[in-house]
Amino acid sequence: MQNPKTLWIKQPLATLDPACAGGLVVAGDRIIELLVAGQSPATPVDEVFDARRHVMLPGLVNAHHHFYQTLTRAHPEALNKELFSWLVSLYPVWARLHPEMVEVSTQLALSELLLSGCTTASDHHYLFPAGLEDAIDIQLAQAEKLGVRVHLTRGSMSLGQEQGGLPPQSTVQSEETILADSERLIRRYHNSDDGAMARVALAPCSPFSVSSELMRASARLAEQYDVQLHTHLAETHDETEFCLKMFGMRPVDYLESVGWLSNRAWLAHGIHFDEQEIRRLGRAGVGIAHCPSSNMLLASGQCPTLDLEAAGCPIGIGVDGSASNDGSNMIMEVRQALLLQRLRYGARRITHQKVLDWATRGSAACLGREDIGELAVGKQADLALFTLDDIQFAGAGDPLAALVLCGARQADRVMVAGKWRVSNGLVEGLDLEALKARQRALAATLR
Repeated sequence: MQNPKTLWIKQPLATLDPACAGGLVVAGDRIIELLVAGQSPATPVDEVFDARRHVMLPGLVNAHHHFYQTLTRAHPEALNKELFSWLVSLYPVWARLHPEMVEVSTQLALSELLLSGCTTASDHHYLFPAGLEDAIDIQLAQAEKLGVRVHLTRGSMSLGQEQGGLPPQSTVQSEETILADSERLIRRYHNSDDGAMARVALAPCSPFSVSSELMRASARLAEQYDVQLHTHLAETHDETEFCLKMFGMRPVDYLESVGWLSNRAWLAHGIHFDEQEIRRLGRAGVGIAHCPSSNMLLASGQCPTLDLEAAGCPIGIGVDGSASNDGSNMIMEVRQALLLQRLRYGARRITHQKVLDWATRGSAACLGREDIGELAVGKQADLALFTLDDIQFAGAGDPLAALVLCGARQADRVMVAGKWRVSNGLVEGLDLEALKARQRALAATLR
C-alpha cells in the first residue's frame, strides 16, 4: 500500500497552540508532526503550504444546529417573539417542509459552516411530517458530497397539542415509528471508529414535545448501541414552569428521572440551573452546547458556562437554528460567546483563547470525540485557516485575538480529514450562486 502524501502547513501567522508555531505536517487524514518556531519536518515532505498570512485553528466544531431553519430566517411570523410563542408561530410553517427543502437547506447550512471554519457539525432534526421520513438520510448524503464531518441526531416529537405539547399533530410521530427509525439509522450510518465522518445520536426534541417514556426508551437504545443523547433543556423559564406542571419536577430532576444524567448526554442551551443542579450535571459529565446568539435573540438568558465547566461539564458552542440566530457562522458565534459571557463573568475570565477552546475541544467533548478539536499528533487533520486582510483587521495587533475581537467572518482555507474543502474562500466543487437561488425560491414558498 502506497504511503499517503505529506503536507507541511508552514509557519502560520498565529495558532491556538504555541507548540505548532512552525506549522504542522499532515499525512492522509491525520496530523503526524507539530513544529515549533524555526523547526523543519523530521522527514522530507511532498508538498508545502505557506501559511505566513494565516491564523491556523483546529477546525471549529458546531455542537448544535437545525439546518432546515435556514429556510425561515427572519420569518415575518416569528419576529420579536420569545421561545414558546416563536415556536408556535413557526411549527405550522415547518410542517410544510418537503425532501427538496431538506436537501437544499442542509447543503446551504453546511456550506455556510464550512466557510466560517467549521469542520464538524451536529444537527438536530426533529420534524418528520408525512413525506419527510427520510430526512436524516437526505442530510447524510449532502454531508458526504461536501466532505463535512457530521453528527446527525435523530430528533423526535411525540407530544402534539392534543397531548398537551406545543407542536401541531401533523409534525409528531408515534413512539414506535420514532424508535424503529432511530435504530435503522444507527445500524446503517453510525460509525464509532476514530476519524469517522458520520455519527448518529438520538435527540428527543425537548420536555415539552416528547413523552417521558420516549426519553427513557431513547436512553436505553443509546446504551444498547453506544451512541450519544441530545436534547434542548433549561432554555427558558417557560420550560421550567412546563416541567413543574407536566411532570411535577424541574428540568434537571426530569432529566435524571428518565435516565439521561450521564456523560452520554449533551444539552442545548443549559441556561436556567441552580447551584445544586450545576453540581449534579458536572458530576455526571453532561455536556452543554452554549448558543449565545439564539439566547440573545430569543431573550432566553445567559448560560452559566464557567460554573458548569468548573463543576465538570464539557462546554461547547453551537450556532443553533438559523431561524433563531439568524445565521450559521461558527467564527462569528465564537465572538458572540465572548461578548455575552463577559457580561456574566468579566473580561479577565472570558478570554479569546477560552471561547476558541469551547468551539474546538469543548464541542468535540460534548459530541464524545477525542480525535478532533485539537492541533496534536494523531488527531484528525481538520483545520481552519483565516487571513487578516479584510478592512476590520487593519491596525490589529495580536493576530489570534484579532480573529475574535475584530470579527472574522470567513475562512480562507478549510481542511477536513486531510482534504481541502475550502480554498481561497470558495467551497470546493460547489456552485454557490445556484445553491442560493434554489434556497431563496424554496424559502419564498414558506412565507
